[in-house]
Amino acid sequence: MTEVRSRRSAARNAALLFGLAFLLVGVLGFVPGITAGYADLRVAGPHSGARLFGLFTVSVLHNLIHLAFGVAGVVVARSNGGSRLFLMVGGGIYVLLFVFGLAMNHDSPANFVPMDDADDWLHLGLGIAMIAAGIGTTALDRSRGRYPEPEMQGQ
Repeated sequence: MTEVRSRRSAARNAALLFGLAFLLVGVLGFVPGITAGYADLRVAGPHSGARLFGLFTVSVLHNLIHLAFGVAGVVVARSNGGSRLFLMVGGGIYVLLFVFGLAMNHDSPANFVPMDDADDWLHLGLGIAMIAAGIGTTALDRSRGRYPEPEMQGQ
């Protein structure tokens, strides 16, 4: 029996999944009804009254950052190395955002994105999930003989 192998690695699938999720969240941040208080959506700053799913404070800048992160995830999903880098570095960025959010006064001008307590904890969860996906998919790809990439193993 011949094993049919997908050309897409686990890391590429994970980066694509995260990228699509970020794109979806970025778009939903601009949809009235899904974003409560849409009339209070601000370009940036700590005083945006818009809340995605009624929970997470968002602004135009916040939504654009999600869209940019999503595009990055989809684009890097074309390569194994880029996917692993996106998952690990992106996860690290989200963990740092968690720390920044805890250290910052949410009413201060430093909260230009803006973020709130719900965002802070979501950032920690996202960061851990992305790093875990980077590590886990690398281990899975290695067990399948796909990491390092077969063409690079002899070098």
